[in-house]
Amino acid sequence: MRTINMAHLRDQGIDFAVFEADTVARTPHSRQALLNDLTGRARAEGLNVDKAALAFVEGGRIKFFGTPDLVRYLASGWFPDWTHTLTIG
Repeated sequence: MRTINMAHLRDQGIDFAVFEADTVARTPHSRQALLNDLTGRARAEGLNVDKAALAFVEGGRIKFFGTPDLVRYLASGWFPDWTHTLTIG
């Protein structure tokens, strides 16, 4: 079993989720598959998710992957404040 930290937030009328996770391959395709899976799991837990992103450390800096406008918003200074966890596999 693996526990993933997650932030479920609402800003400007948009519900979004940020997951502390990355893939071993670190490719856009593998990251998108992981993001889709985690978003589906969050929705199955009853959370509204309009937009979603992964948050991970790369080169000593926090990076984001996901919905482009959400990624820009997060990259402008968002710092993780995890509100939930998801347990997978």
